[in-house]
Amino acid sequence: MATPSSTSLRRLRLPLFVAFLITAAGPTYGAPPRKTGKNLGNNNGAKKGGPVPVPKNNKGGPLKAPGNNLGGMPIPVPGNDIETQFRGSWAIDNPNAGVAAMQFQLMPNNKAVWFDTTSLGPSARILGPPGNCPKSPELNFAPDCFAHAIAYDVETGQSRTIYLDGEPWCSSGHLWPNGDLVATGGTRGGSRSVRTLSMANPNANFVEKKNILADKRCHLGSIIQFFFFFQISLISFDSLCRYSSNVVLEDGSAVVCGGRNSFSYEIVPPNKLEFAPRKFNLPFLQETTIPKKPGPGMYIENNLYPFLFLVPDGNVFLFANDRGIIFNPRTGTIVRQFPKLPGGARNYPPSGMAALLPITLIPGNIPAEVVICGGNTENAYASVDSKHTRNRVFTPALRDCHRIVVTNPASTWVKEQDMPSGRCMGDLVHLPTGNHLLMLNGAQKGVAGWENAMDPNLTPVLYMPNKPMGQRFKEMAPTKIARMYHSVAALMPDGKILVAGSNPHSKYDTKAQYPTELRVEKFSPHYLDPALAGKRPVIAPTSEKVLKYGREFRITVKFPGGPANVQDVTVTLFYPPFTTHGFSMNQRLLILPLKVVTNDFITTVAPPSGKIAPPGYYILFVNFRGVPGKGIWVHVD
Repeated sequence: MATPSSTSLRRLRLPLFVAFLITAAGPTYGAPPRKTGKNLGNNNGAKKGGPVPVPKNNKGGPLKAPGNNLGGMPIPVPGNDIETQFRGSWAIDNPNAGVAAMQFQLMPNNKAVWFDTTSLGPSARILGPPGNCPKSPELNFAPDCFAHAIAYDVETGQSRTIYLDGEPWCSSGHLWPNGDLVATGGTRGGSRSVRTLSMANPNANFVEKKNILADKRCHLGSIIQFFFFFQISLISFDSLCRYSSNVVLEDGSAVVCGGRNSFSYEIVPPNKLEFAPRKFNLPFLQETTIPKKPGPGMYIENNLYPFLFLVPDGNVFLFANDRGIIFNPRTGTIVRQFPKLPGGARNYPPSGMAALLPITLIPGNIPAEVVICGGNTENAYASVDSKHTRNRVFTPALRDCHRIVVTNPASTWVKEQDMPSGRCMGDLVHLPTGNHLLMLNGAQKGVAGWENAMDPNLTPVLYMPNKPMGQRFKEMAPTKIARMYHSVAALMPDGKILVAGSNPHSKYDTKAQYPTELRVEKFSPHYLDPALAGKRPVIAPTSEKVLKYGREFRITVKFPGGPANVQDVTVTLFYPPFTTHGFSMNQRLLILPLKVVTNDFITTVAPPSGKIAPPGYYILFVNFRGVPGKGIWVHVD
């Protein structure tokens, strides 16, 4: 998150302090009155029958397969898709969720959890139950009656508030193998915290373990004390959060890597909050940092929220600023260095997009390819941020994309087709088909940070990486809602894209040109063309939901669209990412090999190991000629 647009603290005067205090304690900038029921009611939004069942065992057992042998099985190649001219459609799913979506995670109980900073004033929603005003350690233990986190039912649009103790401002996160949400770092009192949210408990609040990480997730500067009726601490404008990224490893542990003044990574183990922290220094992060200029808050960096991907050999691909490496997460050893990517800076604050392209599970060595798009020039942040300049210039965002096969030792960056328009702060989201991704959100000028961008990019773009060059991008139906800094997008089990957030201000401001956005949208991609409704496969609840590495399993399914065969069917596994600041951490989509396809069932094979599919919950989709049915949650280990 960028620092406020004011000058350094030593130039502040009493009126500014008073204004800050009044603003922090005051009303919610014209937010509508809090409602109950579907929009803002304090309920868990569960449908009859409760949340998605959590598989506890493997009764009935999967079909046996001889180890990890995939030889002789047909490998589906998407391409026999039904053509449609449908460019998608938008719908408001909730007119006011009350809490801005800075950090986001879809959980396996079909609750989307998102949360915001806790130390910069009120949200637009009261923390439930009524009268619940816990003393906030981030507000000098003053009462805080506002919610800063919610659990949102993605099927009903209902939500409940979640109590959040520490300060997760600009944190990172992932899912544990047991389905619990893990959020790491933040700022102030949350800089070395790990906080978890239980999947099994429908009324859970975050549980926070402070001072457990080896490195601070925030670089604290001086703290100014000011007395106004009561003592209150203000962080200096030089003290910000870590902006780290997480990637889950083959055993369910996770690397927490990088960030402001943190040229290191550490490993958080799975399913426990008690562990001995261990830090690995990574000089590459310092080498890719644009140095800070003299003065408070004069950061540039260009390598925050680095792009991290687990590659099929168990090592980690790391991209920061304009170059990448592969390193061994257990030793810190750099395995490979990649050539510099030309064109500009790709990480925060220029904030391009990156994704691991769909991985097709084939016998032998499994290839993996990364695509990086957009961002801005190296100097774009210093040209617009008010700490650096009084003559602000909103540099046009980059349009270029580049690809690299990270599993090929001889590979180099390959220039991809340019996007139809420039984009920074966008989201690059997998679609369930196995041959499409969706670009949406963000701006066409400027960079990430408070008030640092303009010209919202309202038009989603369908990216088809397997099409011939010149045919890989297709513009879809535009939204009418600007999704700027601090917005998110994520794939849902029904194939729609949930879109939330956008708050390019230090506080909630619903009157600005690009207001704090509390509306929740859903985008229906091309395959949800109403004319194709009769083509969607239907997965039966009797399908196996506990998958073991390398073993066959059966999907019970109906194909209303006609007789099914291997050429028409694609089965994919999608790992739901933790999304913040335009990067979907741990997002991966696997295309499974098919052994038997009939009109009633499919026999396929689970991923061979945790190097390909880290243990945990995935959404399984069955596609018929490019039209996905509603996905089901499965557990892989």
